[in-house]
Amino acid sequence: MAKTRKKAVRRKKPATRGLTATETKAATGSELEQLAADVEADGGAVLGSYLDPWGAKPILLVALPIDSVEPTPYQRDASDAHVRRLMGVVERVGRFLDPMIVVRHDAAYWTPNGNHRLQAMRRLGARSVVGLLVPDADVAFKILALNTEKAHNLREKSLETVRMARALAPESDRPESDFAFEFEQAPFLTLGFCYEQRPRFSGGAYQPVLKRIDDFLDVPLSKALRTREGRAKKLLEIDDRVGQIVEKLKERGLTSPYLRPFVVARINPIRFSKSTEFDYDDVVGRMAAAAAKFNVEKVKQNDIAKMGGPPPETDD
Repeated sequence: MAKTRKKAVRRKKPATRGLTATETKAATGSELEQLAADVEADGGAVLGSYLDPWGAKPILLVALPIDSVEPTPYQRDASDAHVRRLMGVVERVGRFLDPMIVVRHDAAYWTPNGNHRLQAMRRLGARSVVGLLVPDADVAFKILALNTEKAHNLREKSLETVRMARALAPESDRPESDFAFEFEQAPFLTLGFCYEQRPRFSGGAYQPVLKRIDDFLDVPLSKALRTREGRAKKLLEIDDRVGQIVEKLKERGLTSPYLRPFVVARINPIRFSKSTEFDYDDVVGRMAAAAAKFNVEKVKQNDIAKMGGPPPETDD
């Protein structure tokens, strides 16, 4: 029986709702005044108050002694790697720009969504943190709802990075390498061009080799973008050939979610090299040559199975 496809339902443009910008200033009431007094008694400072523009609920913007803030006791442990990364960002930027959500609990404060930021600031030796203090203590139990922001996948990071570079290029003649902190990884720029031309490009398969050969360029951004576009073109040409190889492997009955990463790894001429310096064009040229003479008849299912590890990253 043929499957029927559900008709996509278009959401109608919603009528406007919530508060206007000026209406958000009307945060008053005895409950809010008492909460503000509690903050001051706890050694904190009330920096401002407002009504949430969506639900019209009152919120205090506060500075709190860092020792009075703790994560809710039932949330996941902080990732040490993520804490260290946040520490580096705060130090580099020189600002703490992301207030955490907090609720008052027994003369102390719980944060349901700011543990990594809290731990980073503690390790940096900060004496206080800024938070959005919500009078409704039940918000502390909405931890899953509060943490709905999806982490950037490779495709999103790459597209965002190349768009950022384009926006900066007309305003700056500084070299691309000056923006290493903002762009994070050089391969994101090359992959960004690939994803623009091929939205379902399997960037995760190429990222391991790109991390070793694709460095930030010491030329003005505008010129660097042209170089990036050329690099992406060569990568897409290789991917065309890789796609053909994958199809031939499938025709031979070889199936695996690792097929494309397997082929890319096989044509990677530096996968066993211990060197740390490579020329992009040289390596990519050798990859293209290896792809052109790839012999699918020599591949066995057991070869692919040896890749193991977690499933390859998806860019959807």
